[in-house]
Amino acid sequence: MEYDDHHTQTPPMSRTPNTRKHETHERIVDVAARAIRRHGYAGVGVADVMREAGLTHGGFYAHFDSRDALLVEALERAGRESAEAVSRAIERRTANGASAFRALVEAYLSDDHLASLDTGCPVAALGCDMPRQSDVVREASAVRVRRLVATVRSALPPAQRAEASVVAGTLVGTLQLARAMGSGADARAVLSAARKALLQQYDASAPTRT
Repeated sequence: MEYDDHHTQTPPMSRTPNTRKHETHERIVDVAARAIRRHGYAGVGVADVMREAGLTHGGFYAHFDSRDALLVEALERAGRESAEAVSRAIERRTANGASAFRALVEAYLSDDHLASLDTGCPVAALGCDMPRQSDVVREASAVRVRRLVATVRSALPPAQRAEASVVAGTLVGTLQLARAMGSGADARAVLSAARKALLQQYDASAPTRT
């Protein structure tokens, strides 16, 4: 670099090898986070993920010690993305006067969430498969379940927070049932019925919207 009294010359910004490796790592995790919800644990193959990320199979072990390590990171990413999406939806609805619980129920049991298989809640997408995984993946899965229950608990009225796991189970089970029926009128009716039942029981002070 050369300096003078009038200006400073700096070299062009360039990405370091570590930065490039981090970006590549993040790209792999992003692909796997979508794949794990779309195809389930068993449907996430290392070769497929690397190919979709635009990388060669051989580069996988530069980023992960094992397939299970990838599944854990993908699950964490999926959970974070889902939680952030729900939080944004809750903020929009509470800004319009809805209670936190109503906002959570309407966001989780929405037509948009019904159709968002590869970007939605990983607990609903993977719940039945969670007990069949290795110890490390099963524990990461349990963390996601506990955090979903905690989110529900924080949205419930204080007197009813002990029922958070019941409500969380209803949300997850309803979404799974609706998705099993497709995305048509029958599936949307399942969501609507569950929204109405939950809001009548836990948000009775507000008018029910379906």
